[in-house]
Amino acid sequence: MQTEKDKLARDVVAHMMEHDLFSQWLGIDILETREGYSRIRMTVRKEMVNGFGIVHGGIAFSLADSAFAFACNNRNVLSVALDTAINFTKPVHTGDVLTAEANEIHNGRTTGLYHIRISNQKDHEVAFFKGLCYRTDKKLVEGEGKKCI
Repeated sequence: MQTEKDKLARDVVAHMMEHDLFSQWLGIDILETREGYSRIRMTVRKEMVNGFGIVHGGIAFSLADSAFAFACNNRNVLSVALDTAINFTKPVHTGDVLTAEANEIHNGRTTGLYHIRISNQKDHEVAFFKGLCYRTDKKLVEGEGKKCI
């Protein structure tokens, strides 16, 4: 059952994605969005490989950071990263399909804490990301999806 809060979450994330050229370049697909949660996916391309022949760690970080941003902003309160950290557990290769799932751990008035699990097409966990956000007093969209910022 779709709630008004979940509809708002999807509208905010759609607005963010429309203006997020880097997430578009990564090839991110939005799989699921609801209040305080997001699940996204991307396929790793050859230009994302580092000098060791494995995918650059910044790619997994960026995917997780996008999932974090979508989850912490989807209440329509502009939130920015305050602190982030990532742990890599397995290498990522060209052609891998990565999924990042962001779960809200804490939703405070001025901060929010999120854990993001990144897995590949075999459901092997390749990285874990933790993000702390700071909540501003600004909105991203006004009624009917009109842009505020």
